[in-house]
Amino acid sequence: MNWIIRNAHILTKNGDLEKVDVKVEDKKIIEIGQEIKGDHHQEFQAEGLLLSPGFVDLHVHLREPGGEHKETIETGTRAAAKGGFTTIAAMPNTRPVPDSVENLQSLNEKITETASIRVLPYAAITERQIGKTINDLSSLKNNGAFAFTDDGVGVQSAGTMFEAMKQAADIGASIVAHCEENTLIYGGAVHEGTFSREHDIPGIPSICEAVHIARDVLLAEAAGVHYHVCHISTKESVRVVRDAKKAGINVTAEVTPHHLLLSEDDIPGLDPNFKMNPPLRSKEDRQALIEGLLDGTIDFIATDHAPHTEEEKSEGMQLAPFGIVGLETAFPLLYTHFVEKEVFTLKQLIDWMTIKPSSAFNLPFGLLEVGGEADFTLIDLKKQKLIDPAEFLSKGKNTPFKEWECRGFPKATFYQGSLVWNEGGNEQ
Repeated sequence: MNWIIRNAHILTKNGDLEKVDVKVEDKKIIEIGQEIKGDHHQEFQAEGLLLSPGFVDLHVHLREPGGEHKETIETGTRAAAKGGFTTIAAMPNTRPVPDSVENLQSLNEKITETASIRVLPYAAITERQIGKTINDLSSLKNNGAFAFTDDGVGVQSAGTMFEAMKQAADIGASIVAHCEENTLIYGGAVHEGTFSREHDIPGIPSICEAVHIARDVLLAEAAGVHYHVCHISTKESVRVVRDAKKAGINVTAEVTPHHLLLSEDDIPGLDPNFKMNPPLRSKEDRQALIEGLLDGTIDFIATDHAPHTEEEKSEGMQLAPFGIVGLETAFPLLYTHFVEKEVFTLKQLIDWMTIKPSSAFNLPFGLLEVGGEADFTLIDLKKQKLIDPAEFLSKGKNTPFKEWECRGFPKATFYQGSLVWNEGGNEQ
């Protein structure tokens, strides 16, 4: 369908807002300007709304296949569209794991059938994510693997990781890492700090993450590969990445909204909706993450959307699974608590959720330009409302942000020129 978006505000290169019309034909933006004319175009009235490039989230758990009781590709991508995302990358901790061409092709078929936005599938580094036998990375890349990760578990063997990095470098692929040294987890359920001591819960020390990053950046330098750090969470980890970048190593890193917004001091008793991996760290760690994002050490924001059932999350802080949902709340939370408080600019936040993740992986998304993909979201920066998990389109309702008051909720999302989320209904 062809569209003209009327009277939307877009951010200019210097961060100012400009009112424009946007003309969409054949999945592309063909004109951005004033009082655009068009025949046989459906019009969307966007007066007072911010038009942003569609958000890009390179760390999402869609659970399908094998975990459809938690989420499906259909429900997860609908939730993503509601949150303003038009491109997401699906982690491979599914059952079966996308560790073979057959499994990956099956996953891609399901994505084609049921996804409402673009889904880039990760493939696993090792067979069944066990960390021992490296998969046929070349064949997986040739069959649509976006990048390679064993996310959910860290690759424990330095030799295995180094060999995988060399293979990935040979085929121009990226290695993406959940960084966790298993011998330093100590059965922990939360961060090793004030909260763990007060509640007598085993804690996960910061060094558990940082030592893996330190190992991997040196391996990446030797292998000549692009290496990406998932959900960075500690000040030591930020320091290692900063030093690696100064040394010219091709390393990038992401941070989640929840690690930017919360520390262990914000956990209200033994609420498993505050249990995630990596865990909420100290105030000092949280501040280091904010500073690392601002100075470019951390490249972009990713949600680590991790849906679980209410039954699973009710098992208590020690036994409940790690993870929270994030696709439907990321932008309003960050806009309200950082942009409105003038910690970030609006342009910085949008860049960290659009062009920055795309640039890190050489993707042609996250832009708003003539000739580009008609992937964009329209956001109400003024209307204030409470976060209500009952309204989530995701199957997962597990969020620590229930009843937080925010502004900046998307009103509509377009993917390849089609209206895939509309607060007023009428998606197409």
